[in-house]
Amino acid sequence: MKRLATLLGLAMASTSLSLSAESLSIERIFSSPSLDGDAPIKLRISPDGSRVTFLKGKESDYERYDLWEYHIDSGKTRMLFDSDKLHSGPEQLSDEEKARRERLRLHGSGIVDYQWSDDGKALLFPLAGDVFYYRLGDKQAKRLLATPEFETDIRFSPRANYISFVREQNLYVKNIKSGQESAITTDGKGPIKYGMAEFVAQEEMGRMTGYWWSPDESQIAYTRIDESPVEEIIRSEIYADSIKMITQRYPSTGTPNVKVALAVASLEDKKPHWVDLGDEEDIYLARVKWLRDSRHLSYQWQSRNQQHLALRQVNTDNWQQKTLVEETAPTWVNLQDDLTFLRHSPQFIWPSERDGFKHLYLYNNDGTLLRQLTKGKWVVDDIVAVDETNKLVYFTGRKDTPLEKHLYKVSLNGGEITKVSQRSGFHGISFDRKAQVYVDRFSTINTPPQVSLHKADGSRLAWLAENALDDKHPLNAYQQQWVKPSFGSFTTDQGVELFYRMYTPKTLKAKHPAIVYLYGGPHAQVVTNSWAGNRGLMFQYWASQGYVVFSLDNRGSNYRGKAFEDAIYLNMGDVEVQDQIEGVKFLRQLPHVDAERIGVHGHSYGGYMTLMSMFKAGDYFQAGVSGAPVTDWLLYDTHYTERYMGHPAENTQGYEKSSVFPYAKDLKGDLLIYHGMADDNVLFTHSTKLYKALQDLAIPFEVMDYPGKKHGIRGKQTQIHLNRTVTNFFDRHLGNAQ
Repeated sequence: MKRLATLLGLAMASTSLSLSAESLSIERIFSSPSLDGDAPIKLRISPDGSRVTFLKGKESDYERYDLWEYHIDSGKTRMLFDSDKLHSGPEQLSDEEKARRERLRLHGSGIVDYQWSDDGKALLFPLAGDVFYYRLGDKQAKRLLATPEFETDIRFSPRANYISFVREQNLYVKNIKSGQESAITTDGKGPIKYGMAEFVAQEEMGRMTGYWWSPDESQIAYTRIDESPVEEIIRSEIYADSIKMITQRYPSTGTPNVKVALAVASLEDKKPHWVDLGDEEDIYLARVKWLRDSRHLSYQWQSRNQQHLALRQVNTDNWQQKTLVEETAPTWVNLQDDLTFLRHSPQFIWPSERDGFKHLYLYNNDGTLLRQLTKGKWVVDDIVAVDETNKLVYFTGRKDTPLEKHLYKVSLNGGEITKVSQRSGFHGISFDRKAQVYVDRFSTINTPPQVSLHKADGSRLAWLAENALDDKHPLNAYQQQWVKPSFGSFTTDQGVELFYRMYTPKTLKAKHPAIVYLYGGPHAQVVTNSWAGNRGLMFQYWASQGYVVFSLDNRGSNYRGKAFEDAIYLNMGDVEVQDQIEGVKFLRQLPHVDAERIGVHGHSYGGYMTLMSMFKAGDYFQAGVSGAPVTDWLLYDTHYTERYMGHPAENTQGYEKSSVFPYAKDLKGDLLIYHGMADDNVLFTHSTKLYKALQDLAIPFEVMDYPGKKHGIRGKQTQIHLNRTVTNFFDRHLGNAQ
C-alpha cells in the first residue's frame, strides 16, 4: 500500500496557563453546564439587519432552550423569552410532532425553533403544541393557538398577515389581526393528508413541509398525499411499563409509495386547482418553490429510480407548464436545496453535479443556461446569500480541503472565486437579507463553537459568543489531558486517497488498543476539522483511558465528488468495508497500536458497517459495538435504499450480498448490539431478526436495548448509560486500556 501521510497541525484556542487537573468522565460529558461552552444555536439575522436572534440552553439544563437577541447597534445581548415562564412542566408532544422533530433532528425542550416575519417586525415560535407571536416593541408574546389539538408546521405567511399550520391532517390559515381561522382543506383523515410531507419526503428527501405560500400571500400550494397504497406494518413500541402496537404505513424498498398530488388554491376562494404532474404516478415530488412574481410555481419532479430530475414551471394564470432544467445520471441524481430565484432579475441559480462535483449554474427563467459560476474538483456546500446590487453570490464550500467548510464569493458574471473566511476550520454562515453582514458559527476539532458578526468582506464587527477557553470556560479544567487529534490521508493500492483523523494517548506505552469509530454511509462525513460535541468528548475520554481512536471516511461518503459516492452503487457494504480494512492496515503499521486489539463502533449506517466489518473482516476487528443497525436493506425505505441499490426486483443478488445475514456465521470476535425499542426509522425488527439468526447459529453476543427510545436514543441519563456500556464492553474485550 502506498501511503501519503499528511498530518495537519491544528492549533487550539488560547487557554489559561493555570490549569486545574480534573479527569474527564462520561458523567461530566453529559451534564450541565455544557462543556461546549455558551455558544448559541439557530442564529439568524433579522430581515431588517438590526439584530441577531438565537437559541441558548440554560446553564442548569443545556438542552432546554430560551430565545435571545443581540442588538447590533447597541452591542447589547438580552434574553427575549424564558421558556419556563411561557410554559412550565413536561411538554406533551403528539406522535406526529415527535416524528417530525426526529426527522428535523430537533432535540431538547423549551423553544426549539423560531422564525422571523419577512418584514423583520415579528417573531413566531412554537412551544408545547401551541404557538407564540411577538411583535417588536410589545411587552410580551401573544399565544395565537391554545387548542386541545396539536398543530404542526406552524409558519408565518410571507407578509406576516397570517399564520398557517396543519391540524389533524388538514391545512389551516389564521388571520393574526382578526383572529379568524380558515380551513384550506377539510377532508383530510385516515390515509388522506393535506399540507404534510410523507415519511420518505421528511426522512430521505429533506422536504419537511407540504405547503408553500406565494410571496404576495394571494395563493398557497399544497400537497395531497394518499397513503392507502403503502404497506401497513404493525410494529411494537416497547416502553418500560407498556407495549404499544403501532400500525404504520412504511414503504419498504420495492413496495408502493404514497400517491402525491399538488394543488394551488387562492386564499380568497380556497378552491384547489390540481397541477398536472404527468401520466406516471410512481414518482417523487422532491421540491416546490414559488418564483418572485407569485404567478409562477416551480416543482422538482423525480423518477422512482432517481436517475431523472426535472425542474418544471407552472403558470398559475393559464396552468401551462414548461421544463426548465433536466438532470440525469446512470447511478442517481442527488437532491439539492440551493435553487435560488433572483429578486430583481429574471434569472435563477441551479446546483448540479453534472461535471462530477456540485457546482452552481446561472439560468434565465425560461431555462436558458447562461454560465457555470463555480467549477473544479471540489464541492459547493450551500448558497448562503445573493447580493444582486453588486452581483455577488456567497456560498460555503470545500475548495481548499474537504475537511473544512469556508465562505466564498463569486460574481454572477462568473470569474475568480474569492475566499472570505480566513481561520482554518468549519464556518456556519447566516447572512442578512441584503448580504451586507453575516454571523459565523466557527469551530475546529479543538475549538468549541465561537460566534461572531462580520461584514460581507469577512472583517469581524463583534463577538456574539467568543467562548474562549479561559478560566471560566467549563472545558478549561480538562485541558491538561486534552489530546489534539492528527489528520492525514493515505492512498490505497487502488489509487484512492482516504482521509483520517486519529486521537493518540498522551503517554504512549508499547502497544495500545484502538477503537475505529465510523459511519461510512452516503451524505455523511466523519473526518472534519470541526467541533464534534459530546461524541468528540467521548473520543477524548477514550484517549485518556489509553485508546487510540481512529476514523476514516470511506468511498460512498460525502464532499468528495460524485464518483467517490458512486462506488457503492448496487453493492452497499462492500467497498466501504474494503476501505475500512485499509484503515486498519494503516493502524497496524504504527508502533503504538496493538494489531490484535482493534475494535469498531458506529450507529445507524455506522451500526450496519460495524456488523459488516465484524462479519466480513474478522481478522482485522476483534470487537464491535453496533448501534441501531440496518441488517437487511429489504426492510428499509424506498427512497433511500433504491437510490443506492436500485429496485430489488432488478438487483436481487445485490440485495442479498448487501444484507448482513449471509455473513453472520463468520463472526469471530465479540459483538454488542444496541437499539431503541421504539425506533420508527431503522425499525427494531432489524436487530431482532439478527438476534434470532445469531441464536440459531449458536453464536454468543451481547445486547443492550432501550425502552421507549427512538433512533437517536436521546436523553442525558440514557446517553450516560449507553456510553458507559460501550466503554465497558471495549474495556472487557480489548483488555484494560490503562
